[in-house]
Amino acid sequence: MRTELSQSMSDTKRWLIVIAVMTIAILEVLDSTVVNVALTSMMSSLGANSDQITWVLTSYVVASAIMIPLTGFLSHRIGIKRLLLVNIAGFMIFSMLCGILTSLSEMVTFRLLQGAFGAALIPLSQSILRQSFPLDQQGKAMAIWGMGIMVAPILGPTLGGYIVDYSSWRWIFYLNVPFCIAGFIMAS
Repeated sequence: MRTELSQSMSDTKRWLIVIAVMTIAILEVLDSTVVNVALTSMMSSLGANSDQITWVLTSYVVASAIMIPLTGFLSHRIGIKRLLLVNIAGFMIFSMLCGILTSLSEMVTFRLLQGAFGAALIPLSQSILRQSFPLDQQGKAMAIWGMGIMVAPILGPTLGGYIVDYSSWRWIFYLNVPFCIAGFIMAS
């Protein structure tokens, strides 16, 4: 099936797929690091102490650790494309909710759900790339996708610091929305 799918696709469509899945995978990786520099601002805004605010990071990581192993099972049950679209939409919704919340308990809950929906984005994007490219081009596609994934953790704290300095920590989450919309449209 992979051979038939990858042979029937044009090169332009394949590279659009790379851009789409790289965009959404970068968002997931970026969100795991971008919040780190905003924790101090969040503490005062949410009335939390330094021990409590770490749950904002922990909840995201725990949800990801639980959901990543379930990705294969879920993609076989509902399909790769449908799961990808559900996860992009869920990630976007909970990003928006993280931006508008008013309490620490809401933040921890929404970050947990954001992490749950974001967790599958990386394995799904790799699976989609493997299905979209013929065997002789998969290495090239994965290398380009990997460059974006490697830049995201470096960019996260820098981008987060810039946003916190010049705006509100809430914009860390609002900025996900247009990229999720673009990724959703491209994945559709």
